[in-house]
Amino acid sequence: MTYKDAGVDVHRGYEAVNQMKEHVKSTFTDGVLTDIGSFGGSYSIGKYMGMEEPVLVSGTDGVGTKLKLAFDMNKHDTIGIDCVAMCVNDILCSGAIPLFFLDYIATGQITPEQIADIVKGVAAGCKESMCALVGGETAEMPGFYQAGEYDVAGFAVGIVDRAKMIDGRSIMPGDAIIGLASSGVHSNGYSLVRKIIDTYNLDLNAYSEELGETYGEAFIKPTKLYVKAIMAAKEAGNIKGIAHITGGGFIENVPRMLPKGITAKLNINTIEEPKVYDVLRKLSGLEVHELYNTFNMGVGMMLVVSQEEVASVVKALQEAGEQAAVIGEIVAGDEGVILCQD
Repeated sequence: MTYKDAGVDVHRGYEAVNQMKEHVKSTFTDGVLTDIGSFGGSYSIGKYMGMEEPVLVSGTDGVGTKLKLAFDMNKHDTIGIDCVAMCVNDILCSGAIPLFFLDYIATGQITPEQIADIVKGVAAGCKESMCALVGGETAEMPGFYQAGEYDVAGFAVGIVDRAKMIDGRSIMPGDAIIGLASSGVHSNGYSLVRKIIDTYNLDLNAYSEELGETYGEAFIKPTKLYVKAIMAAKEAGNIKGIAHITGGGFIENVPRMLPKGITAKLNINTIEEPKVYDVLRKLSGLEVHELYNTFNMGVGMMLVVSQEEVASVVKALQEAGEQAAVIGEIVAGDEGVILCQD
């Protein structure tokens, strides 16, 4: 009896590595010290030693049940972008520059082409984030996952000078809140999205006049990466706080960047929602508060700056290719988030 008899074919693993090599190597930056296949990924931070007090910032996350859409659509080349974005966008909230990323893929049976497609997306996300994919793990676990299914998780590390960390402590009443547009649903709320798809028997391949694309195209759209935009904003002004709008929407995530006694007052009428939210609003029947407590509703990141710096920061964001606008202000209070429509 062999390992292959038990469901693990090491040769499929070798082939998967061969097919992903070009994608991984395309992300390598000057700091990468080890090649593919090393037991640990090594990265030199020598170029950052001029910082007064360099601080490493880490983040880890997965893609959640959005993976089910990838399975149903047999589309695996963008889900890796989601994985990178969920990790990298988080460490940006501290003002950190992403350095490197590692991924973990687990599946019941390795299909080299499928794994290579996933890693292709991871590499694309890393390149857009200007960080290196220095390692990862592909685990074949027969009997644990259904045929064709897998899970993906990632881990990112960035660096920032401690004196330049963004921690929200200087946020005060009167400051402005700038919203950066999302690309769609990103990677949160998909248990509800899938429930809606099942309840209304939506065909993911069917074209929607309302969306201007198929349901599948709208829902599988990868999470937006904000690295270049945040770097441009930091150059343009003093960013006091950053919130990545993920699971829990505005209600859960915005307070994470606020000091005590401070509230974010957000005018939802200033937000340009992607068309996909018109569909989700109608089909879910959710009221405003619940929608904004579940989805990003068209805002993937929020930045807090003083009123004096709004113009320069918004200009820098727009020049970096972002759709950015003031969507609210900071007020005194302990409500966390106030949603208004005026």
